[in-house]
Amino acid sequence: MKENFDESSVPDQSGRTIFITGANTGIGWDAARVLAARGARVLLGCRSPDKAAAARQRILDLHPSADVDTVALDLASLTSVREAAGTVLQEPRLDVLVNNAGIMMPPRELTADGFESQFGVNHLGHFALTGLLLPKLKDQQGARIVTVSSLAHRAGKIHFDDLSAEKHYGRQDRYSLSKLANLLFTYELQRRLHAAGSAAVAVACHPGGAETELSRHLPKIFVALTPLFRLVMNSSAEGALPTLRAVVDAEAKGGEYFGPAGFAEFARGARPVRSNAVSHDAVVAKRLWEVSVDMTGVDYEFDAAAA
Repeated sequence: MKENFDESSVPDQSGRTIFITGANTGIGWDAARVLAARGARVLLGCRSPDKAAAARQRILDLHPSADVDTVALDLASLTSVREAAGTVLQEPRLDVLVNNAGIMMPPRELTADGFESQFGVNHLGHFALTGLLLPKLKDQQGARIVTVSSLAHRAGKIHFDDLSAEKHYGRQDRYSLSKLANLLFTYELQRRLHAAGSAAVAVACHPGGAETELSRHLPKIFVALTPLFRLVMNSSAEGALPTLRAVVDAEAKGGEYFGPAGFAEFARGARPVRSNAVSHDAVVAKRLWEVSVDMTGVDYEFDAAAA
């Protein structure tokens, strides 16, 4: 696929069904918009029914013949995750799951199940959702699980002795932890899919610096400087390009990671990039996987050959 990847690079998606979490706004919505325009059946996973309906209508206003539906999904509730998975499992097929939704640097909060919110929403919710949908994906030829991480993973460390942040809570620290967890999860999932001989692959991506609603909890000084940042940042649509490439690139391999093509992976286009060494630590990844199974109660159905 060409290096100067843009929306025009996305080929026809007719016949594919794609479920995108957090698709009512930001890069999730822009990815949904493009994929729906190319003929995919797109499922918008959203917490708010009103916002979901509005997001769907915005796509239909642009592309009246688009096949777009909504799925109620609150990643801060494992009950909601299970209900959403049950809805999606009723689809005739599922080709791509895009684990896009997330929160960034809120005050310390707990999910409905008592998890620290950033770890709970950004990682555990998606871990559970993926496991519940795996029966629909693992034997589907060309199926992909795409998980959206961040440049912030580079500062991440998994605090196994304090995952609930009872001893210490730093907003940036916990966001970085959750984004590192996204990559550890992706690479471990790919190892297990490969060992099981699955037709599905797991890939990851990050949007670089993108202006979206995700930044609403940033310190006021960053908000005040937003007009200056716009000169070098991605728009929401540009930030969606690595996600789109992760979804559609026919040459993508399991375990691949996509980010912006510009300087320092901050903006512009999309290309394969490298995450840090910690994200590739298989020992840490396996431990995180086992902890995630214990916390969510969701174990994955791999074939007997899987590790």
